[in-house]
Amino acid sequence: MNDVIALLQSHRSIRKFKPDAVPDPLIEQIVRCGQAAASSSNIQAATVIRVRDAGKRRRLAELAGGQSYVADAGAFLVFCADLHRPGLAVTRLGGAFDGGMTEQFIIATVDVALAAQNCAVAAEALGLGICYIGGLRNNPQDVCELLELPDLVYPVFGFCLGYPDQVPELKPRLPLPVVLMEDRYQDAPEAAIAGYDAQMRDYYRSRTGGQKSSSWSEELKVLAGKSRPHMRAFLARRGFKLD
Repeated sequence: MNDVIALLQSHRSIRKFKPDAVPDPLIEQIVRCGQAAASSSNIQAATVIRVRDAGKRRRLAELAGGQSYVADAGAFLVFCADLHRPGLAVTRLGGAFDGGMTEQFIIATVDVALAAQNCAVAAEALGLGICYIGGLRNNPQDVCELLELPDLVYPVFGFCLGYPDQVPELKPRLPLPVVLMEDRYQDAPEAAIAGYDAQMRDYYRSRTGGQKSSSWSEELKVLAGKSRPHMRAFLARRGFKLD
């Protein structure tokens, strides 16, 4: 198997890191790989903030729901969707800029996701581990104030980076025929979902020493209620009107 393909298929989220700091040249190399990702219209709307200050790291860990590895990882990055920087470039040339459109919000958010995934692959190729931290969106306004983010910039997620101190099992993914379709959308066969649910139940039991028994379908209860209902009003206050 090709080395890159093998690397991509061996991804694990790492939540326990060795105390070693990640050298600056490695972080710079990783972020450059992120910059090489595709960007809609070359807007390059991704901004990465490396948080070194220990107090800020601890505060971010709290804001993310008490995730201690935010403070403990060798490095912590915050990936932001940034329409402030391109807006300044447009107005500097005398143009009019309205960064609040829904399409611009989508473009900026997608830019960030593509850049971050490039960074994840680069980090793992260098022997590092990563963990995305969507929990920053639990308290996004506090994160903005802590990191002094201007309007039209919002934190999409955090990114723990460091030397792994664990080798977790690979989390099984949905069967390929459930995801890859031909010519039209098709509902997944119930038997395929049932088989995957059984596989995930075995995975959770193994990972937790029998303390958790759950399936993929059961875990989707997270979608049953409102998920971070504060985000719409938060984005509007940041200038993303989503018109």
